[in-house]
Amino acid sequence: MTIREVPNETRDELAARAARVGQSLEQYVRALLIELARRPSLVELWDRVDQRVRATGSRLAAEKTLELHDHDRQWRSSSPSVPVAG
Repeated sequence: MTIREVPNETRDELAARAARVGQSLEQYVRALLIELARRPSLVELWDRVDQRVRATGSRLAAEKTLELHDHDRQWRSSSPSVPVAG
């Protein structure tokens, strides 16, 4: 896989993150891609939500949904590093 036109700032930031966790840039980016591919797409996620709502008939209030989303995002951003797949 070749990814062209990655801004230098992006490449440098990813290389610095990789170095902080003792990985090569290739190892680090590979682990990120594997993790990204394991997550459901937004379409899949909303399909699951729709199926759950139809099955249970319940819905969270919009404020609670946003609160949970923000909590999850804060937890992920504080996560120390991406594990090496292998």
